[in-house]
Amino acid sequence: MPTTRPLALQVICDEHRALAAMLRSLPLLLAELRRRQAQPDFAALRAMLFYLDEFPERLHHPKESSLLFPKLRARAPEIRSVLDRLDEDHLRGERAIRDLEHALLAFEIMGESRREAFEQLCERYVHGYLQHMQVEETQVLPLALQHLSAQDWAELDEAFAGNRDPLAGHAVDAPYQALVQTVLRALPAPLGFGPAL
Repeated sequence: MPTTRPLALQVICDEHRALAAMLRSLPLLLAELRRRQAQPDFAALRAMLFYLDEFPERLHHPKESSLLFPKLRARAPEIRSVLDRLDEDHLRGERAIRDLEHALLAFEIMGESRREAFEQLCERYVHGYLQHMQVEETQVLPLALQHLSAQDWAELDEAFAGNRDPLAGHAVDAPYQALVQTVLRALPAPLGFGPAL
């Protein structure tokens, strides 16, 4: 076990915290729009879903599945079934975000008749994602701290140091500036720049 908190662990937790805040905001935002009988800012919702696909799905999950989980499987066999389930979640993640994007497009094009289907799918997506992160933080990361060596953590730290998730506090790379601004304007304060719900 390392003597200081590994960078990889900090990056994972920071990204989880930022992601959880955004995920929790989505159903609240949709509920408030429904209460006011208002249409959402579809461009902002598309930007939020693109963010979910671009950062957690393509950057965060692959490193967990290809780097962290194999190391832990080798040293803590008792967690293998949990890691298998989390890997399955990661594999289903791309399909889940595509389904949600499709449901949003249907809502935008078909109108009110598709609002409820989008809201329900969004609620299930958020619930599943939050549960996934909770399992990682309560079952996987504590075991990783117990079982992984300093060399394991050095390798993980190097890999996760390259993560540049702007919602987790990193500077925004130029190609993502418009995306991040759109997402932050849509999210309620204090996470984003939108009005508090």
